[in-house]
Amino acid sequence: MTTRRVFIRNTAITTAALGLVPNLSGAFVRHAPSDRINVGVIGCNGQGFADLVAFLEHPQVECLALCDVDESVLDRRAADVEKIRGKKPANLYKDWRKLIDNKDINVVIVGTPDHWHCLQMIAACDAGKDVYCEKPLGRTIEECNLMVKAAKRNKTVVQVGQWQRSDPHWQDAVNFIQSGKLGKIRLVRVFSYQGWCPSIPVLPDEPVPAGVDYNMWLGPATQHPFNRNRFHFTFRWFWDYAGGLMTDWGVHLLDYALYGMNVTTPKSVMAMGGKYGYPTDACETPDSLQTIYEFDGFNVMWDHAIGINDGAYGRNHGLGFVGENGTLVVDRQGWEVIPENVNGKVRMEAVPLTKGTGKGINKHVTNLLECMTKRNPDTNASVEIGAHIAKFSAIGNIAYRTGKKLIWDGTKFTNDSEANNYLIPNYREPWALPKV
Repeated sequence: MTTRRVFIRNTAITTAALGLVPNLSGAFVRHAPSDRINVGVIGCNGQGFADLVAFLEHPQVECLALCDVDESVLDRRAADVEKIRGKKPANLYKDWRKLIDNKDINVVIVGTPDHWHCLQMIAACDAGKDVYCEKPLGRTIEECNLMVKAAKRNKTVVQVGQWQRSDPHWQDAVNFIQSGKLGKIRLVRVFSYQGWCPSIPVLPDEPVPAGVDYNMWLGPATQHPFNRNRFHFTFRWFWDYAGGLMTDWGVHLLDYALYGMNVTTPKSVMAMGGKYGYPTDACETPDSLQTIYEFDGFNVMWDHAIGINDGAYGRNHGLGFVGENGTLVVDRQGWEVIPENVNGKVRMEAVPLTKGTGKGINKHVTNLLECMTKRNPDTNASVEIGAHIAKFSAIGNIAYRTGKKLIWDGTKFTNDSEANNYLIPNYREPWALPKV
């Protein structure tokens, strides 16, 4: 049943005339209030603000509100919006619930650390707003399940921040893979070697900085004293908030392993790795990890490292679809095919590098706005797509944390009760897992 607030939201967005070409002069084109798309951002320090910049390329989009627990970030980003649009957002919040309660906001960008995504995205859905949620969609299996239910119940248009789904060269690569020209594919090699991403040294706990609502930053996560290593960008290396490089880059790249091979659920998963490069630093998640997902007739292998760049095929990230005739390699720069040369016989023609547009995020936002207009939930990275790959990456981390080969049936592990303890998060009171 459609609620009154969802009906009002759907009607308002559907009747908005979306002029999707920005003013070429760079001037801000004012739209009538009925034509505007009002956006609010929760978590605007890093990627959340990068997403907002892509939204603001569309002249009918108005940044109505920013929210961040760090007052210095909030002030800086408000000034940045003023530089882009000539005025600051009308509303600045430190409590994300006030942004959700703002009835004038049509779409919410969730750019917070992973442990917040579930609560904020579901609250936005229940408030009748559409959502652009950063990846990974959720931190745990049950969170992802609830987020899908909430989006469907509210008929919410959701775009997950897996923007490679909107960069055409990735789809072109998939089309080639599925043409059969590579022959039988034995392995999909998926890798992310991030040399720019440094080790973080152990730092002492300290008082909460002025202007930071640290209790709100923690939210449902376990109580810890304030430590800069756990705050802002480096939150991703702690299990309480995220899943390391596996869920940071893995959701982007493993997504295309499954898409290219047209598969969903692995038969088993096992993982080996650890803190090999920086054994005494502050990170909890592994700096080196190899994870094997078993499918019928082939494997998907995830391989990551921080602090070094030497991945495969002369790249620091990407996928290699290893076939009998050749290997298709794809990354954010483009795709190519490297032929097999066995005993002097070349098995197929090479395909030179086809470059990408470099406009993935921009195209991703455009796709969301178009889908909002049509009330079409099938965005390029829908809530179902985002949930599936977030869960796929999460089970890889669970295999690492348990140190066992796990059998996965799509909803639970059938051979290990300890592993199933990771499927549902334990929220710190007074926060509770939403009931959907």
